Amino acid sequence: MSNQKLGILAVVAAVMVLWAVVQANLSSGRRAQPSGPAYLIQGMDQASIGSITVGEGDDMVRIERKENQFVVVNEGGYAADTKQINDLISKSLDIKTSELYTDNPKNHKELKVTEEEASHVVKFFKSDGSLLAGVVIGESRQTGQGTYVRLSSSDNVYVAQETPWFRSGALDYVNQEIVAAKREDVNNVTVRTPGGSYTLQSKSEGNDAVMIDLPPDRKLKESDAKSVLTSLTSLRFDDVNKPADLPGLTFDHEYICRLEDSTEYRLKLAKKGEKTYLQCSAEYTDKTPVTIQPNKVDSPEELKAKEARLLAQEGAQKFTLRHKGWVYEIPDWKAKYLTMNVSDLFEEEEEEEPAEDTTAEPAEPVEISQPVEPNQPA
Repeated sequence: MSNQKLGILAVVAAVMVLWAVVQANLSSGRRAQPSGPAYLIQGMDQASIGSITVGEGDDMVRIERKENQFVVVNEGGYAADTKQINDLISKSLDIKTSELYTDNPKNHKELKVTEEEASHVVKFFKSDGSLLAGVVIGESRQTGQGTYVRLSSSDNVYVAQETPWFRSGALDYVNQEIVAAKREDVNNVTVRTPGGSYTLQSKSEGNDAVMIDLPPDRKLKESDAKSVLTSLTSLRFDDVNKPADLPGLTFDHEYICRLEDSTEYRLKLAKKGEKTYLQCSAEYTDKTPVTIQPNKVDSPEELKAKEARLLAQEGAQKFTLRHKGWVYEIPDWKAKYLTMNVSDLFEEEEEEEPAEDTTAEPAEPVEISQPVEPNQPA
């Protein structure tokens, strides 16, 4: 046989082997295995995210992009916490797979990678509602390390050595902090209630509080007074609502906190049943204009002071804009001090013991008869 014929036969044999490999791959339905770990989500354009869902069913958290920020639909469209949203996206994009376990959808239920039985389901949608990417996390592997995961748009189930934990509550994706004033910045607070009003001020030394115009015959409960004075060093909410969702509230309590930098926080509070609600705003009370004279060069200290005033003004404006139009439910232990009556800040008066009655007539002395000695014998 000639060399030319041998060469032709070799080419034919190679083609047949290649065709057999292709047919084997097609019949198994499996794709080529990656040479190393690969990201489950590849190439997602984060700028294209129009909405996000976390979980399934009635407990699903729905997050939507409104203009330049995300809002939590479950909480009436309250602004989402940027840090939590970025964390949610990053965790989803960081999932790496080590191997393809199965491509048969009949195995999904057993591996708990159906959306109904999965431990976590996170989906990203475009602004038109079409699916951009989705992650389904199933149960842990019983024969070794790893967890079963898949894309919500694919039947392929992979093993991931590490999988993230996703927050599952709507409030987990909002910033629940209302205000966190530094203790040393608090100058004084005024509390107004139906039972009266009072003002507490920081002592010149130490962290204690004093009451302005304290009645001379009353003593202040120092611990409670300090708690009232420092209530805004950490104030968080348990729930948030639109005013229309909570009709019938009477905001007859007011808490005003004044800081050293002339920022004034105003809280209006209402009680309904066992719950307490508040609305809040802030104002920068120093109305002196911040000016820069063209013929004068400000010292570094003057420039720093002017910058601080401008930042405080901006901070008060942003605070009011953020909280305008919202009603917050606050915890009971915090509401206790924000709405405390003036009478509850006084120590109980000690009852004086009745004085001894010296006007009573003295008792007549009792005569005690002496024993008569018997006659002695002569």
